[in-house]
Amino acid sequence: MDFISATFVVFVTLLSAVYFITPQKAKWCILLLGSYIFYMASSVKLLFFLIFTTAVTFICGLILGNINEKQKVYLKEHKSELTREEKKSLKSRTSKKKRWIVAAAVFINLGLLIFLKYFNFIGGNLNSLFASMGIGGHIPHLNLLLPLGISFYTLQSIAYIVDLYRGKYQADRNFFKFSLFMSFFPQIVQGPIARYDHLAHQLYEPHKFDYQRVTQGVQLILWGFMKKLLLADRLAVAVNYVFDNPDPHEGFVLFFAAAGYGLQVYADFSGGMDVARGVAQILGIDLALNFERPYFALSIEEFWRRWHITLGGWMRDYVFYPLSLSKGFANLGKWTRKIFGNYIGKKLPTFLSMFIVFLLVGVWHGSSWKYVAYGIWNGTIIVSSILLEPFYEKFLKKCRINTECFSWRFFQMMRTFVLCSFGRFFSRGISCMTALNMMKRTVVNPNPWVFFDGSFLNLGLDYKDFYVIFIFILVLLTVGVMQEKGIRVREKIAEQNLYFRWLLYIGAVAVVLIFGHYGSGYSASEFVYQQF
Repeated sequence: MDFISATFVVFVTLLSAVYFITPQKAKWCILLLGSYIFYMASSVKLLFFLIFTTAVTFICGLILGNINEKQKVYLKEHKSELTREEKKSLKSRTSKKKRWIVAAAVFINLGLLIFLKYFNFIGGNLNSLFASMGIGGHIPHLNLLLPLGISFYTLQSIAYIVDLYRGKYQADRNFFKFSLFMSFFPQIVQGPIARYDHLAHQLYEPHKFDYQRVTQGVQLILWGFMKKLLLADRLAVAVNYVFDNPDPHEGFVLFFAAAGYGLQVYADFSGGMDVARGVAQILGIDLALNFERPYFALSIEEFWRRWHITLGGWMRDYVFYPLSLSKGFANLGKWTRKIFGNYIGKKLPTFLSMFIVFLLVGVWHGSSWKYVAYGIWNGTIIVSSILLEPFYEKFLKKCRINTECFSWRFFQMMRTFVLCSFGRFFSRGISCMTALNMMKRTVVNPNPWVFFDGSFLNLGLDYKDFYVIFIFILVLLTVGVMQEKGIRVREKIAEQNLYFRWLLYIGAVAVVLIFGHYGSGYSASEFVYQQF
């Protein structure tokens, strides 16, 4: 039951109708039932993995919750009797118990993800290593199926457990309600990665029908459909044509494919997010924002703050800060300051934490060395740009470049766009070597004549397709500029006359139906991030 399908539209319509007529106390049950029906439409067998992760997380959460409560009650009852050292000792023993529970939950849930997603990758590389060293033995290749959304709900479960350990909130004591938090159908496919304190209470609280909210939700769904069908799936034709057989192509055609893939992924992923957030909004639930116009970013670092925001936030809170603020990294900082001086030595532990984060981001995207290279590409650019920032500022001042004007910001956006696009050679290329070869041929032989000899019309798209791509990119840019200026587009639409609004809605539906990219062998359901 895919987002871009008539079945999904009917499903959401019926579920919403049943939800709003159901008694207040039972509304969350409808969401749970609907979420499990949605998941079983993908695979009944693979539902086991979701239930298993949910059960492990729930049980470990209960244990952590009980430990927190017992400590709180004991300290309250013996407040006047315990010395400061005794309180400190109690908290230390309690913290140690909690760390064991967290370690168990993370080991089981993350271990399951690593086994299903990376076993064959790790086994294949170990086999190659053994063969090169003349060591006997062979790790078999297993035919493993990856459960829908496992990369997303596993991170969600880890965040819940770690936040309980930190005492951020109390443990959920209703298994079925917690199951809804783990399986809520709009976000199970490709996120956003939810936090318990933001999403759970919204799922459990009853929501009444609200015409304006439903209208805005439908608008967001329609906008997601337009991104997916008008831009992402149309660009995918040319991108696949080049990347599946890159040898005949050179220069700007290769760069067009890489840049086009970046735009394809953005329209595809953010379009899916719009559909997910729109469906949730109809039901009265506000999902976290996952994109904030990343192609307006002035640097790679800012790009990643605007792109896949919930993954970046997860990496920041559960990897970057724990690493960079740990005793080990503090000691590393003292050691590096003695060797490299205060400026570099002080920053090296932070850089190492940041580099590890982007390495993990790359690996999270897939089980291949090209994703490792993708993470290294982004991490290297960000770390080097921060490290060289003082020299960069001196250069700009010496050259008397005005960094406040539009032309400089435009240059920064274009520079970021080019760097991001070159990184896409890794994430979309067949292998690391293929990606490096395509990069080299893009730079060494740019061949600008392809803009005039019709080469772009030999990539599976005709001039009409390019018109649609160009016009919709202009629409995206216009909407993006308005949003950057703080203009709420959907609120502006709501202020217009009824006839104009309905003309706009009908026109948007007509555009999707007429200009949406369809064809033989085509499947609009294949969202890029669904595979992760």
